[in-house]
Parts: sequence; structure tokens; C-alpha cells
Amino acid sequence: MFIGFIEAGIPFSVTIAFLITSPLINEVAVVVFADALGLTLTATYIISGMAVGIIGGFVMEKLKLSRYVEGYVYDIKMGNLETDEEKLSFKQELKIALRYSLSIFKRIWLFVIIGIGLGASIHGFVPQEFFTENLGKDNILSVPLAVLSGIPLYSNATGIVPIAKALIEKGMAIGTVLAMMMSVVAISLPEMIILRQVLKPRLIFFFALYLFIAFVVLGYFYNYIFYLK
Repeated sequence: MFIGFIEAGIPFSVTIAFLITSPLINEVAVVVFADALGLTLTATYIISGMAVGIIGGFVMEKLKLSRYVEGYVYDIKMGNLETDEEKLSFKQELKIALRYSLSIFKRIWLFVIIGIGLGASIHGFVPQEFFTENLGKDNILSVPLAVLSGIPLYSNATGIVPIAKALIEKGMAIGTVLAMMMSVVAISLPEMIILRQVLKPRLIFFFALYLFIAFVVLGYFYNYIFYLK
């Protein structure tokens, strides 16, 4: 989707906002989230995800980080392909689309497999007790540690909800759990490995650093808010 957005001429800020929010928020995850954790936490999570995405897109646009997108992404602009005066037939358009899709697949397939495989293997070997024992409410560094601990893991927003519910029930602070959820979904190592095929290392660094800071700030903020309640 990122490649398609760039090639379609959609602004870089909007593309980054989509890149951030799309893994965090989807309709299935919202339903599962609301059923498992309630409407208040669901609304908190949605608003947070949207805010992080919008602000992130704006900041990275202002820093002119679009120059760190891999060059091949800009090579073809959808809708601006040079064609003969005669309109292409459906069969010709289909051949162009298939050839183009195959060229993208050849570039990224290995990184996708490595990323998903790495995330799945780590996710299967890290017990929930690790988080509850080391990231409890008494640890002042629990939020940044939670965000860091989420980076090696890999899951979508729907899959992480049952884990989040279990962690909250075992006594972890709500803000800490939300921060870790966002980290697992948005800045996991497997996700960064996949993004490396379309983003240069410097942009990946800024992207991950921004999300790390944003999630830590949100984690502390929500811990404070829910503690007051």
C-alpha cells in the first residue's frame, strides 16, 4: 500500500500517517478491543493511534524525510505511464499490472518472510509472566521498557488484544499495556525489516524513534490519567 500511495501521487505526510495508523486501527480490532477491554479503553486507543499517525505525518513532511524513500518507488507514477495514443486493451493493462506487481514482489518477498518468521518465533517463546514480573506498576521505567520489549515481537492489532487483556488482569498498568500494544503492532523489528525494502535506513530510524517517543509519552500520560481514577 505504501508503494501504491507514493506512486499515485498522494502526499508523503498522508502516506506516513496511513503507514502508522493502518496497523494500529482496523474495524475488526476495534470490535475485539471493545468486547475485551471496554469502550473507554477502545476510544482511548483509537484516538491515540490517529493522533500519533497525523502528527507523525506532519512532522516527517516538515523534516523533508521523503528524500529517504527508496528511489525505485518513485520510478513509476501510476496514471502517468507513457502509452501510445491508442487506448490500451484490458489484456494489455492486465499484463502491465502483473509485470509491475511481480517486480515489487521480487524486491520484498524475502524480507517479508524473514520478518514474519522472526516475529512468530520470538512471539512463541516469550511468556506473559516476563512482562508482569518486570514491567509492574512499581517500576518507573516500565513504560519505555514495555515499548522496547514489544519491538522484537510481531502481531496485528486483533491478535495482541487477548494478551493485553491478560496483562491488565494480572496487574500491569493500563498505559504501560497500551504502549506495549502499539509498539508490537507499529514498530516491531519484523515490521522494520519489511519496511527496509521501501524506506532507507535513515527514514526507518526517524520513523521508529518518533513512534518510540510517542508511545512512551502516551504510556506515561494514560498511566497518570487512569491512576487518578
